[in-house]
Amino acid sequence: MSYNNVSIWASLPRTQRGQPIVLGVDPKGKKLLYAHSNSVIIRDIEDSAIADVYTEHSIQVNLAKYAPSGFYICSADQHGKVRIWDTINPEHILKAEYQPLGGPVRDLCWSPDSQRICVVGEGRGKFAHVFMMDTGASVKGELSGHTKAINSVDWKPTRPFRLATGSEDSKSAFFEGPPFSFKCTKGDHSKFVQSVRYSPNGERFASGGFDGKIFVYNGTSGDLEKELGGPAHKGGVYAVSWSPDSKQLLSASGDKTCKVWDIDSGDLVTEFPMGNELEDQQMSCIWVGNYLLSVSLSGFINYLDLDNPSKPKKIIKGHNKPITRLALSSDKNSLYTAGIDGTVTVWDVATGDNDRISGKGHGNSISGLAILGDCVYTAGIDDSIKAIDPVEKVYTGTSISLGSQPKMIAALDDGIVAVTTKEICVIQEDRKVCSLDIAWDGLCVSACNVDGQEVAVGGGDNLIHIYTFTSNTLTEKKTLQHLGPVTDVKYSPDNKYLVACDTNRKVVVYTLPSYEKFNKIEWGFHNARVNCVAWSPDSGMVASGALDTMIIIWSMKQPNKHIIIKNAHPQAQVTGISWLDNERVVSSGHDGIVKTWTVNF
Repeated sequence: MSYNNVSIWASLPRTQRGQPIVLGVDPKGKKLLYAHSNSVIIRDIEDSAIADVYTEHSIQVNLAKYAPSGFYICSADQHGKVRIWDTINPEHILKAEYQPLGGPVRDLCWSPDSQRICVVGEGRGKFAHVFMMDTGASVKGELSGHTKAINSVDWKPTRPFRLATGSEDSKSAFFEGPPFSFKCTKGDHSKFVQSVRYSPNGERFASGGFDGKIFVYNGTSGDLEKELGGPAHKGGVYAVSWSPDSKQLLSASGDKTCKVWDIDSGDLVTEFPMGNELEDQQMSCIWVGNYLLSVSLSGFINYLDLDNPSKPKKIIKGHNKPITRLALSSDKNSLYTAGIDGTVTVWDVATGDNDRISGKGHGNSISGLAILGDCVYTAGIDDSIKAIDPVEKVYTGTSISLGSQPKMIAALDDGIVAVTTKEICVIQEDRKVCSLDIAWDGLCVSACNVDGQEVAVGGGDNLIHIYTFTSNTLTEKKTLQHLGPVTDVKYSPDNKYLVACDTNRKVVVYTLPSYEKFNKIEWGFHNARVNCVAWSPDSGMVASGALDTMIIIWSMKQPNKHIIIKNAHPQAQVTGISWLDNERVVSSGHDGIVKTWTVNF
């Protein structure tokens, strides 16, 4: 009995309008580093389907940066806490944890010798702090000169060492050291300074602000050399990043463009128009070797193409909000995941490549996802069911209005059955053909073909209601008692069993057609509400995912044995689960991540 995590399809950076994102990159230029909720995502730049996730922070992580040595990562969170952890071991062993600031950390930088760290942000009267990496001891000197929170900091990579900072007081400051002493402030910006970055050769540093301006300064003296453009962008500049040869600068802006500047001449070299929608605002950028990356407000990571600026080489899509539902196509080649923000992503199961479903969707949380033949249906809390064309990857425009909020949908032979808070309804050929009012709160639904069609509906009344569906009429056949509201029901592929789970942590299997309990031994090893259940294709195993972050694999042949996958989605509940084949399980969670597991009994 064993399990193994074979793939992690990572979430996108968590974005917020008006809030820049700080990206990190490893010294070899192979891995991208960004924060999502409580997690730090380490993502391969060349093959974006390869990722690792660090989840030891207890609250929202703001950023993470690699040490120049490449052996450690420092991540910082919303409460001003930093964790320094190992990059070599897969367990990411903690080296040290410190609390340098009393509020959110906005940016941090390592000294070139990987011994010191400077963090900046919002503190209680203190906006910056420099400390030794291994002991946490303060480095002598005073980082004063700002009157408001500091947004950005960078360390000159060559001697003599300097620090540059950018703040919400619309100034950038310049420090000599260590021990660091304040040298001067620069008041060239008229709005928040959001990004300051040193060139790799240390000769210059650039600052970008919400006034749309970019200034370039001498790296050693701090004297202003030039302004790029006039102004550089029509919207606020969220990030600047230098080319490896220190001759060009990449900038990202809220005006929905990225630009590359020649530093010596001050001229614009290339402009990348990223779109016209609000979601196309550029929140961050980084130049890594031959890769120019930017992050949109939608969370998408864009690979910019210098040879063809009008279209990115590729765009990494996915989720940057919790995933609510998961469904597998009938050929098991495509996986559909739906988010709390109304987005639907389709994944290629073999490669991990993905695409976002376009067109007018629900615009809010999706509560149901079902696949019928060659059409995908979604149900949202806008009280409607919509259809997706899986070939074109677009909403078809079909919308079926429901009388109340849908909780789940399931596929029938020739239609869709939906359970809402007030009714159970059957939809065929995109119209409602049958509706049955219910006095209890419907939560989940499943359908099968046994002596005609049967529909099982789990309710908030602690019952599973079994209905027969004939001649467009639903007739209640029997009810099954649970000790808590029933959260998910699924008929087995061979139509011989029904599995159900509830808020009382139990997974129960019933034998058809009598609906007698199959598992005489209680399947109750979850520690909290069970959210979802799924059958293996041969009906020999059941997988369950729960609020306790665990996945449990139950065997029908050996009912007293099970495999527990602890912390399947650390610090996030498991919201969706499905079997790719009899040995592989795919799961999704509130962390916006999709994982694939192999299990062997």
